[in-house]
Amino acid sequence: MATINAIQCLLDKGWSQRRIARELGIDRETVARYARGEQAEESKPAISTAGRPSRCEPYRPVVESKLEAGLSAQRIWQDLSVEHGFTGSYESVKRFVRRIAGGRELPFRRIETPPGAEAQVDFGRGAWTLDASGRRRRPHAFRVVLSYSRRGYSETVWRQDTESFLRCLENAFHHFGGVPKTLVIDNLRAAVSQADWYDPELNPKIESFARHYGTVILPTKPRTPRHKGKIESGIQYVRGNALKGHVFPSLASQNEHLRQWEAQVADHRIHGTTRRQVRALFEEHEREALLPLPEERFPVFAEARRKVHRDGHVELERSYYSVPPEYLSREVWVRWDSRLVRIFNDRFEQIAVHCRATRGTFSTQQKHLASEKISLVERGAEYLLRRARCIGPWSALWTRQMLEARGIPGVRILQGFLALAGQIPTPVLEQACRTAAKQQRWRLRHLRRLCREAPQQSGLELLETHSLIRPLATYGAIARFPSVSFRPPASQPETQFALTLNGGEDERATLNGPETAPALRDGEHDPSPSAGGQDQSTLP
Repeated sequence: MATINAIQCLLDKGWSQRRIARELGIDRETVARYARGEQAEESKPAISTAGRPSRCEPYRPVVESKLEAGLSAQRIWQDLSVEHGFTGSYESVKRFVRRIAGGRELPFRRIETPPGAEAQVDFGRGAWTLDASGRRRRPHAFRVVLSYSRRGYSETVWRQDTESFLRCLENAFHHFGGVPKTLVIDNLRAAVSQADWYDPELNPKIESFARHYGTVILPTKPRTPRHKGKIESGIQYVRGNALKGHVFPSLASQNEHLRQWEAQVADHRIHGTTRRQVRALFEEHEREALLPLPEERFPVFAEARRKVHRDGHVELERSYYSVPPEYLSREVWVRWDSRLVRIFNDRFEQIAVHCRATRGTFSTQQKHLASEKISLVERGAEYLLRRARCIGPWSALWTRQMLEARGIPGVRILQGFLALAGQIPTPVLEQACRTAAKQQRWRLRHLRRLCREAPQQSGLELLETHSLIRPLATYGAIARFPSVSFRPPASQPETQFALTLNGGEDERATLNGPETAPALRDGEHDPSPSAGGQDQSTLP
């Protein structure tokens, strides 16, 4: 019976089955059966390995020194093989290192914090409670414990979601009369989107809550409950002392029982670690160290991710709200309450704010419309008149008087007028507007007819000669071509070559013949004009 109790006790402490078998001297399968809840008939003796010393034993000092240096078993095996000629396997070194390291188990270090610096938060199981339908259910028991004085706050909720978590935290802050500087929480889904010991990703609503109250939320390392040991024992204390053996008719009655229990029992107990009364220690040192509460509670709102539709709106409860055009087809964060809808980008920068719209309606802000999608009619008559004034004074006069005479239909005429201005030269349009204004004709077809009947302006002809322009012969005389000699040696026989001169005429010249012109020196040219009537330099 003593062995069975020892196995159960060590299993509750989290020991491995291999370690329990080694410490108690029994077979590991026996421990496994008790771990599965089976009854072992008799304990088998453990297989002794005392007569088989490790091949690494002669190298114990070397292995211990390398362990002190922080080397791994793989590295130690490599060094033993190379430096000491060790012939054993890597597995033998690994078992030997594990055996040595197992005897060097270090004690846990207690972490104590100054007043108001930290509070630990966790959820447990509440007592049996009747819900609205009369069915028995066990709610979630929320608890916060101040790390310095051990004063706590407890509350039960049906759901362990973000909204319930924030409301419980807020009620705890008002119960304490202040806010601790740091909140150590578990990696619950309601608060932590992505668990990571070094860089956890918190729920955006949790981050907003922390900024509102000026505190910092730090999740613990995943699967490491000892990082928040104060609240782990606090949950067990609530379950065993306040709720065990109770059945409550409603959730409200259970919370009222917890409130009285905190005030009459938990706050007046002498804590086993501090050896002080919890309430007295809180009033003496921790109350004044807490951060002050803000003037208003954290606003109640819901949030969710939404994708921007092709029309530049996001859908929320059958209503549609516009966003800037650069977020088309992207996901944004939407927060809403009973009055407002706020839209944020991925960096949680606010990009739009709307009043809540009724179902089936669109809330579109003018600044969220792309400029290319705003028609001239939407821009208004004043915008169209300003563009007409840029054309000329008669255009401005005609459009203004036309709009006064025609009224609302004149806005469409203004659009047509601006389209006509892009097709007709400005002087022609100005003359047509002048004539139409004097005749008081306010229809666009009259203006088009006047533009068609306007005399066409002939194009300017270019002058071939002018007193200020020099003749081409003057520029030809200035030009110079480098002289290249094609004179062959005296011994070379007479040859001919063809030159293309004077607009493509083929002229023949014979080298070293009687008809060959005398060679020109560098920089000289033939002053006689060519057949084409222009002064050209003679090619050698």
